[in-house]
Amino acid sequence: MPTELEELVGFLGSPRPEIRQLALEHAAGYSQGPQSDVFLTPDLKPVKDLKVIVNDIPPRAKHALTILINLCDKAAVLSILESDDAFLELLLSKITDKNYSNADQAAMLLANMTKSNKLGRLVELKRAVPVDFSQSTYAMDQLMDCFVKGAEKGLNKEGNFDFLSYIFADVSRLPSGRQYFITKRDYDGVIPISKLVVFTEHRSLIRRKGVASTIKNCCFDLASHSTFLNPSEVNLLPYLLLPLMGSEEYSDEDTEGMPDEVQLLPPDKARDPDNHILVTHLESLLLLTSTRSGREYLRKAKVYPIIRETHLHSGDDDVQEACDRIVQVLMVEHDIAEDKPPEEVDENENDVIDIL
Repeated sequence: MPTELEELVGFLGSPRPEIRQLALEHAAGYSQGPQSDVFLTPDLKPVKDLKVIVNDIPPRAKHALTILINLCDKAAVLSILESDDAFLELLLSKITDKNYSNADQAAMLLANMTKSNKLGRLVELKRAVPVDFSQSTYAMDQLMDCFVKGAEKGLNKEGNFDFLSYIFADVSRLPSGRQYFITKRDYDGVIPISKLVVFTEHRSLIRRKGVASTIKNCCFDLASHSTFLNPSEVNLLPYLLLPLMGSEEYSDEDTEGMPDEVQLLPPDKARDPDNHILVTHLESLLLLTSTRSGREYLRKAKVYPIIRETHLHSGDDDVQEACDRIVQVLMVEHDIAEDKPPEEVDENENDVIDIL
């Protein structure tokens, strides 16, 4: 005999919309914790029903998206989602629909799905050009345009697209994904990473975290460091330094050579309050010291005084340790070290998203 909860979840496949609505409303609360396993039997049918409901009217779709987002920590659920090309296209169509009220929830679900390396296929995926969103046929370009143009609800009054940054962070872990972000695109002639760096001080914690991780992943490509540091190209350095800086004053000797963007900051300037983001930016700076030319550039740009003040004003052990590692590299008296590719660690820095 099925339990009451199993019967409830079974109604997700009802042909009657009012029954599906009631089942969704009551089942959502069981999508986290030990009782969430009820969605796995029989043979993941409840998950399959939820995938269909994502294309239902927005109120019901929102419940379905919420439940699927919460279930993505289960390998079986992630597997059935990541392998479904039609479902991937459905999510992309929802995200790039300026009138769709659940675009952010669809982005959250896609962000969880990109924890799987199989979603690296997004880089080469082509689809119809979405009206008013992008001029590119590539899915990644479309998501990038959504992220940039849709900040502050600039495209969709119901969505800010912040969670797309988590997709970028996960895709950039893969070699093919990293190449996407560091290669100039044909449709607009812009290097994608240069579109992201301007968000390192955005008010959204989610956006800042995803962007910071994406930048760090791209910094593993040593061949791109000169492009990253070139003020006429990506000009990455100021965007890494600004989140590290507070209202402290520097001597003329310290500031001579600093990028113009980090000088004459307002008296109320505050460094990023999130220590994880600070560490991520510091790790990106450390990666930029992997080449002698990079180390020399950072020395001339007076990065050391900024790291010194970051260390001084932070009480976090991880931040201070990251600062120490950079200082040890930059303050070497006789730098004769050869260029050395950094050791990569393939890890998902952002956890699977849950909706409480």
